[in-house]
Amino acid sequence: MKKIIFTLLAALTLSSPVFAAAWMNDLKDVFVTNKAIILAVNIRTFNAQDKNGNDIIEPDKGDISGNFVNAVGRLDELKDAGINTIHLLPITPVGKIKAMGTAGSLYAISSFTELNPQLDDPNNDLTVMQEAKQFINECHKRNIRVIVDLPSCGSYDMYLGHPNWFLKDKEQNAIVPADWTDVRLFKVQNPDGSLNPEVYNLFKGFVDMVMDLNADGIRADVASSKPAEFWSQLIKYAKSKDPQFLFLAESSDSWHDAIAKEAPFTPYDKLLEAGFDGFYGSFMNYKDWKTAQPLEAQIQLIKGLKTKYQEPKAVIGSFATHDELSPIVTGREPYATQLLWLQATLPINSYYVDGFQTGDNYMYRYANQKAPKSYTDDNVYYVHKGKIDIFNFSRKPGGKNDQLKDEFVMANGFKMAANRLLNDGTFCFLKTTNPSIIAYSITLNRSTIIVIANKNLTFNTAGTVYMKGISPDMMIVPIRVPSSPKIKKNEMLVDIPPAGIIVLTMDNSVHLDELKKNSKKSQNKSAK
Repeated sequence: MKKIIFTLLAALTLSSPVFAAAWMNDLKDVFVTNKAIILAVNIRTFNAQDKNGNDIIEPDKGDISGNFVNAVGRLDELKDAGINTIHLLPITPVGKIKAMGTAGSLYAISSFTELNPQLDDPNNDLTVMQEAKQFINECHKRNIRVIVDLPSCGSYDMYLGHPNWFLKDKEQNAIVPADWTDVRLFKVQNPDGSLNPEVYNLFKGFVDMVMDLNADGIRADVASSKPAEFWSQLIKYAKSKDPQFLFLAESSDSWHDAIAKEAPFTPYDKLLEAGFDGFYGSFMNYKDWKTAQPLEAQIQLIKGLKTKYQEPKAVIGSFATHDELSPIVTGREPYATQLLWLQATLPINSYYVDGFQTGDNYMYRYANQKAPKSYTDDNVYYVHKGKIDIFNFSRKPGGKNDQLKDEFVMANGFKMAANRLLNDGTFCFLKTTNPSIIAYSITLNRSTIIVIANKNLTFNTAGTVYMKGISPDMMIVPIRVPSSPKIKKNEMLVDIPPAGIIVLTMDNSVHLDELKKNSKKSQNKSAK
């Protein structure tokens, strides 16, 4: 009888929501300790079913667009790959007038307090809001945190409905920021410099909606286009409700210009002072760096964040965001692998776009062709070639590179296992005889990680890496070695393939000669 009661109680505990453990947001703590491994996903394509294989989703031909319900089907895949945080590209409704693409750009927001009806599953009676809550709940069940994207500008549709929310030039025309012709710039400040309460309340309503969904943070698109005081008030409001609620700024220390002549510009450090927990850094420029010096400067900046602000701050590895070309286009699989292991061995949060893990080049076969059907006023399948499609109902991000997929899992596992060393260790860039070779070490107590990368994407690069204290008799374990370095006293001789990267670990206290001596002593004792 006792066994039956115990079994019944156990079943109730597992199945009843009354006994289910409530999710406790810990994203800020995870982020500022560089434990976040983030995947950016577009729900509209995340688990789309392109049955005829032409890359575009055509519901009238039996294809199924991505939605919050079928997105759940990929969460175990992400968990198994080591992803512990999802960045949802905008899930708000999109504009259809002066649109870009046949579905509309995700960043042309038409409402701050509703969800995009394109993400609704029509095969049930749930609202899209209920489906989104269920999706986020399923993420949390798998210990995956959720960041929601906050677009920076309003769609033309929104401008037509509420022109007073938008900034105008001297001729009273709404301002088009940068070259984003489908959106208009919000009027966040009054002429006297005070905040515009109407626009601030729009953003505040977005925060309320995201928190109601039980999401864990916000990524602010082009955060530099709002004044520091705007963000300070909004972040204080959110964190008064949940101190762990993350605010990630799309901002870089290499950005110095506003997105429009009339727009504010707030540099990254002022955004961090306003309360943001992290920003993008300048890793998107890595492909253009010819030597190790810019990377060294970036790491010094990151290390300085620990003491510069009252609250700890951190950075994401912005090597390949949705605004950047696929690494497969830039340098094929070796380059993608290099970016993967750099993120696994630098003191940053890893960040990837869906499709990176399997080698998607985002070369859609319909790209920029005339569309037979459109859901906006644009009749062209507008895309940025080599970048994930955010403008159309397109196929699930894919690629068939199993080797890269395996490396992805291994590198993420290594990052988590080495987290304390990466965060607290002494970081040192190593001198080399070839400027195309980037080398660094991280040491904590007796353990060291050594990373050597070839920046040249076309040719093998040979040279010497100088590292004081290393010797051939030390215990060195290869983690990733496309070509074995020759270890000498205080130096390593390398010949690395194009875009190759070497990752080694070393126990500074263990020498092979001592191990051999101890082994012989043990054998002699056993023989006696």
